[in-house]
Amino acid sequence: MEHPSRIGNRLLAALPQADFDLLAPHLRQMRLERDAVLVHSGEPFEQIHFPCSGLIALVMDMPDGEAVATAVVGKDGASGLVAALVSMPSPVTAVVRLPGTAWQISPARFQAALQRSVPIAGIIEVYTRTLMTQLQHVAACNALHSVDARMARWLLHLHDNVEVDDALPVTQEALAELLGVRRPTVTQVVNKLKGTGAIRANRRGQIEIDRPRLEAASCPCYKALRQRIDDIISAGPTGPLHGISGHKAPGARDPDLTGIGS
Repeated sequence: MEHPSRIGNRLLAALPQADFDLLAPHLRQMRLERDAVLVHSGEPFEQIHFPCSGLIALVMDMPDGEAVATAVVGKDGASGLVAALVSMPSPVTAVVRLPGTAWQISPARFQAALQRSVPIAGIIEVYTRTLMTQLQHVAACNALHSVDARMARWLLHLHDNVEVDDALPVTQEALAELLGVRRPTVTQVVNKLKGTGAIRANRRGQIEIDRPRLEAASCPCYKALRQRIDDIISAGPTGPLHGISGHKAPGARDPDLTGIGS
């Protein structure tokens, strides 16, 4: 398989070649089809997915029948990574909201490689930190910023993970799920952003964006969160990942992912 730096997923790309080679024979490339459910809430993880493009939403099903996305997974992360450490049912439903491609591997195969590699354990730690950063930042953004600004932020984040051009094949239902609002609110905000020229609809029903105008409409959270995640991935668990040896240091502890959904 090609060098990890060209693999498409930033977590896999951070691995030294020798450690990536422990996973490579068991990685299978797959298509992420829009609206495909990778795991239902309450079911065990059968596969771990490392997206190269596209976006997976981690959706919490509420007792009243409503559903809201609590986090998203793109090329910076992996869905189901907790399954490599803890045998537990998924607390969320993982559903593809932006089509793309991903590498998949069974939890058992990943666990076997994990036992032989500190850098592989390191990418779990790194992803846990990026996921917690996303959860905390988005919670604060939801409390402080308008739905218009938050819509612009989500569209920019979707654009970061799209495969080609500026067209986003995302539905209003998916946007409502990301924003935690009802469809009529999404329609109103979409019309506002169209009025500013930040977005427009094409003939295929996709959303095309004008990135500079959309960035102007977004709250500061988009750039701040992007920078924080970049910093975490670049730094690695205790420094650059390529500088970590393949042997566990005396007294080193594995990252604790208890309670992390995916």
